[in-house]
Amino acid sequence: MTLQTFRRETRNWLETHCPDSMRTRMVPGEEINGGRKRLGRNPEAYEWLALMAHKGWTVPTWPVEFGGAGLNAEQFTVLLEELQRINARPPLGGMGVSMFGPTLLEYGTHAQKLQHLPAIARGEVAWCQGYSEPGAGSDLASLQTRADDRGDHFLINGSKIWTSGAQHADWMFCLVRTDTSRPKHEGISFLMFDMESPGVTTRPITLINGGSPFCETFFDNVQVPKSHLLGSLNQGWSIGKRLLQHERSGLAVLANGDRAGPLERILPSQRLDKMALSYTGSMRSDPSLRNLIVRSEMEKRAFLLTQKRALEESESETPGAATSIFKVVEANYVKAQLELQLLIRGSQGLGWEGDAFTEEELTMCRLWLEAKSISIAGGSNEIQFNIIAKRVLGLPD
Repeated sequence: MTLQTFRRETRNWLETHCPDSMRTRMVPGEEINGGRKRLGRNPEAYEWLALMAHKGWTVPTWPVEFGGAGLNAEQFTVLLEELQRINARPPLGGMGVSMFGPTLLEYGTHAQKLQHLPAIARGEVAWCQGYSEPGAGSDLASLQTRADDRGDHFLINGSKIWTSGAQHADWMFCLVRTDTSRPKHEGISFLMFDMESPGVTTRPITLINGGSPFCETFFDNVQVPKSHLLGSLNQGWSIGKRLLQHERSGLAVLANGDRAGPLERILPSQRLDKMALSYTGSMRSDPSLRNLIVRSEMEKRAFLLTQKRALEESESETPGAATSIFKVVEANYVKAQLELQLLIRGSQGLGWEGDAFTEEELTMCRLWLEAKSISIAGGSNEIQFNIIAKRVLGLPD
């Protein structure tokens, strides 16, 4: 099939099958991140998921055998462009699609891939990440959660913290210490296990914005079969780092056809210049505000174009340590843009509750508070700068 034919058939299929409500900005609470513990409120979102999953387009570059469509880089780019042309919402998100699935494709056995990947592609299973611990955050390799070898299974004891979505997850991928006699980076293994396993407990953490996206997670003699080890014993650190590259790149967002990805959440209902006019009445007397708005838009466009170029250059594979650059730039942009919105709205941007504020003002205030963590979560900016210096620029330790 020629690329022109593929584009024509893709465009016709999307025009015919994408529901109208899936051609609008994402509404909080309508997202689908897999599993059945946290359901989206829009039934059409599940129709869209089923249709896209049947085409293999929830994970378009994955092999057909594992629930994907096996698209090559050129076809993948065409699909993204056609999804973006109609402003299609992502049919499926979550860590299974964006982080764990690509890592399992790279390191998993055939049996592990058959067990987990098709279910991820269909949105049947939600995953969470067991990395950070109370004493091992930025220095993740200091983790102490243990997995002791008991013959046919591992026995896990310890705890994790800041476990995003653990209360809604069906499975966890987790870094554990399997050899205390080795240097800290060399005694870590990568395990997968069911969150309904006896001995697993989650406790949501309420944040400053009033939400609870993170949890404490505790393990008390949790039995995990040996078949749930990903990669080789004591070689989990390399796998864990590779998974973080998928997270930090943001490229999985493009794979879902969402033009702005996580930046979409912080967009106001109006363009920033229009919003400024509605709040201030005139921008002519404030050239500094005009400058801030123009710079914000330029930074966003440059970021998205760079993401797209990286995707095309890497032929749909995650581009190594350079993903830390995306992580830093995106974190700084999100915080700066929300600060800019607050500057424009003035005291109306500080609404927590009450009729004096619009729904958007209330939502953006809480996002402004939540975004304070974005330069820490997923690896702090300082950690990303170290990775860039060592792995991208080749500077000495």
